[in-house]
Amino acid sequence: MFKKKIKTFFAYELFLLESFLLPKFISIDTISYMIKELNEVLQQVNVIKIMGNKSILIKGLAYDSRDVKQGYIFFALKGIHTDGHKHIDMAIKNGAGVIFYSDVLTKFLPEITYVQVDDTRFVMSPVSSAFYDHPSAKMTVLGVTGTNGKSTTISMIYQLLRMAGFKTGFISTVQFDTGKGPVKNHYRQSTPEATEIHKLLFDMVENHCKYAVIEATSHGLSVINNRLGDVLFDGAVFTNITHEHLEFHKTLDRYIDDKANLFRSLDSASGFGIINIDDPASSRFKFATEASVFSYSKTTNNPSIRAVDIEGSGQKALFSLVYAGEKYNIHLNLPKIFNVENSLAALLAVLKATKLNISTFLPFMGKLTPAEGRMISVVMGQEFDVLVDYAHSPGSFEILLPALRDMTKGKLISVFGSAGERDITKRSVQGRIADMFSDIVILTDEDPRGDDPGKILKDIASGCLTKIEEEDLFLIENRKEAIRFAFKLAKKNDLVVLLGKGHESTIIYKDGPIPWKEKDAAVSVLKEMGFSGNGSRDGSK
Repeated sequence: MFKKKIKTFFAYELFLLESFLLPKFISIDTISYMIKELNEVLQQVNVIKIMGNKSILIKGLAYDSRDVKQGYIFFALKGIHTDGHKHIDMAIKNGAGVIFYSDVLTKFLPEITYVQVDDTRFVMSPVSSAFYDHPSAKMTVLGVTGTNGKSTTISMIYQLLRMAGFKTGFISTVQFDTGKGPVKNHYRQSTPEATEIHKLLFDMVENHCKYAVIEATSHGLSVINNRLGDVLFDGAVFTNITHEHLEFHKTLDRYIDDKANLFRSLDSASGFGIINIDDPASSRFKFATEASVFSYSKTTNNPSIRAVDIEGSGQKALFSLVYAGEKYNIHLNLPKIFNVENSLAALLAVLKATKLNISTFLPFMGKLTPAEGRMISVVMGQEFDVLVDYAHSPGSFEILLPALRDMTKGKLISVFGSAGERDITKRSVQGRIADMFSDIVILTDEDPRGDDPGKILKDIASGCLTKIEEEDLFLIENRKEAIRFAFKLAKKNDLVVLLGKGHESTIIYKDGPIPWKEKDAAVSVLKEMGFSGNGSRDGSK
């Protein structure tokens, strides 16, 4: 690979570089991009037909015509709301030199290269990996899959590796870090599209990361989307399986099978898997790979690593760790709920990835911090407790709400909704679980999207069989008003838990997203109620 550092340049100089030196990589201060010939990225692609110059230079990849720049490949994807084939003209206008398409086209421009394939979305993965010189092959890459706990487990793995001195990148629902510090995940999905995944991994390589940790969602692992199909994973972690995303996978069996693709991708000789053996679906992951598989548990005898004598609260977790015949005392400055299991998965993953002694990582366990939007306390001097958490699936409700019920001296007031244009069947299940463990249920907007917000709340309410509307069940679409109502109902020793939004920065409606930050909204309402944040009410209000 030819590399050349350039501090400043003019258009003519860039022209010379492209025309005569033909560099494969250019780094301009902190901005990096590749330049490759089209035929270099087609080696793993089943091409039906090519019209145009196979040696055309490629400078970037895009699947949204608005993101196309001069010299880019444009992938015409068939999406839920639109078809990329309708935006080919716009992509060309914005500078696309190559069009990947699957439908029949009626217009071809002589200066444009057209590549016809069976499935544009599927081939976007091998093309992206090749364009960025297969970055996943240049690091140790760990994938984490499951319904709950992925982002937290990724955060813990990342923190442990960093504290041990390894430069590490990560990609999760909440944030990503390419080696220059965590930033908000601004992409459309928890697992971004293949073009974005391989660009992020490429940036990690350029920033000298030794490890990369990726949130491997069921959508990302599905062969239909194929976002992760060409990422070379060295290790795989399975957290748990509960009812989720059946609007896409259709059946729970398909959902599990798609997630198991992460384990199928492991190299049988050098790869390793980590499974939560307490989960009934764990055997599906264990037998999906010929690689070595290790287990963690809170209840099962003889796993690879186990937590026993667990104590704690909403603020901390104390337990004994049993590993390789030895017992160690662990103190997490994190809520007991979820985090014991997540910490077991993370610790076992870094032990197998680095092959270091457990003594390297034990001092760091008490220094772990929560992932953004997970079990966040909001304290403004109010007499009742407030927690913000991203839990939004029946499975996460089944784990979280019983634990919150046990730790709450007063009433448990749950505020949540359910996403529009997603699995409808889970709504009443969420309602049933909340009804079972909450004293008061307040239903509100989550991300209605194009669905009727009122109908979503009624669907959830249909599962609240023991609650009476306007007594202990309330339907308030406006989320801030729902939070305000919950806080007004709350008394000393009560717990108000705000579920479903966590770290997210918007609420998505039919007309588009509006800005939203759950913790900020809770703080704002508490301030309006006169709480000053110093343990008392503001006397001026």
